[in-house]
Amino acid sequence: MKIKHPVLIGLIVIIVPILVGQVMSTKRPTPPKPLAIKQDFDPRPANPHLEKLMKEFELEVNTMATEARTPGAAIAVVYDSTIVYLRGFGVKQNGNTEPVDVNTVFRIASVSKCFAAFLTGIVVEDTLLHWDDSVLRYLPFFKLNSEEETQKLTIRNVLSHTTGLPYHAYTNMVEEGTPLDSMLSWLKNIKMAGKVGQSYSYQNVAYSLIGNVIQTRTGKSFEEEMRQRVFRPLGMKTASIDYASIVKNNNVAQPHHLRRGKWVSGKITNTYYNVAPAGGVNASISDMAKWMIALLGHRPDVISKQTLQTLFTPVIKAPSKNRNYGRMHRLSNSYYGLGWRVLHYPSDTLIYHGGFINGYRSEVAVNPKQKIAVCILANAPGPLADNSIPLFFNLFQGSRDSIVRWEKEHQLLYARHSILP
Repeated sequence: MKIKHPVLIGLIVIIVPILVGQVMSTKRPTPPKPLAIKQDFDPRPANPHLEKLMKEFELEVNTMATEARTPGAAIAVVYDSTIVYLRGFGVKQNGNTEPVDVNTVFRIASVSKCFAAFLTGIVVEDTLLHWDDSVLRYLPFFKLNSEEETQKLTIRNVLSHTTGLPYHAYTNMVEEGTPLDSMLSWLKNIKMAGKVGQSYSYQNVAYSLIGNVIQTRTGKSFEEEMRQRVFRPLGMKTASIDYASIVKNNNVAQPHHLRRGKWVSGKITNTYYNVAPAGGVNASISDMAKWMIALLGHRPDVISKQTLQTLFTPVIKAPSKNRNYGRMHRLSNSYYGLGWRVLHYPSDTLIYHGGFINGYRSEVAVNPKQKIAVCILANAPGPLADNSIPLFFNLFQGSRDSIVRWEKEHQLLYARHSILP
């Protein structure tokens, strides 16, 4: 049979599949297109003076890192509520090409003391503790060599290193791995170096009393309270406070020691995890940046500005541990607050703490007045970790007026971002 209407047949062949497709599509509706989000304000512009400062700082850090031959490091800078700089330098392990990134975990050593005080402040806000509560109220069997001084000892004394004990009491036993409860029970055997509250004497064992106090009061371990009240709400996803967590992490900077002029990598040890409040926190530079936003007062849901001010208020005169902060500008006085060193300059105040443990080095500094904070984590001690933050604040002072002036000129443009008070 002949086909008399080939054109008609061709159209049917084309149209029928289309119609079938439309019918089928009614059974599976096409998802609606995403709605365009209309912004009723302009995005916050970058401060060119701040950007210039960060470029100058990075250039200087690269030079220092090369000269010091530091294997690896990571640096964060927070300005007000914004992370303006976040970068890893070098490698996780000498002889290996795997680079340090912003999520690489380091031990932060004695900067852990700042976290312990931070957590205590949160517990105080919940009225579960008070700064001047007696330690005996929560640990009735604790004893110092003097019964009278034992009665005087408060939480404030513990966190300000004003316990009256000799400098670094039993730190040698910490490094030998002695359990904390044993060391605390032996403090009664040490002759007091002075009266409680009257002098500064840096501690690791006695400082860790705060962990036992928090556990007794809350019913949860110090480590669990840190995770629930600090790490999780701040979004510190890689932070931990135990040895097991760091050794099983695949993104960790290995510690280094100097041997015959060369940096040699070593093993991560379990030392100082027995005094977790004094030296047990592990964290990446991304974690530290999130924490610094809170330190600048931008996480009132976690900790209030009033509590931060209490932590940063001087309690006792204490020498600055890193002398580079004295070379930066002439120091008027240096103190210890609650878990923090407080440096007074003629026209400014800097809050800082450093740490060194097992081949790791850390420094963090906060300038509440200028609303800026800096942290460096390194997998080796040396000039880079010692000098980076003082260098930054030297550069910042030269750019500060331009940065602030630009912020004020543009405050109407991004007022909703709450950059200025």
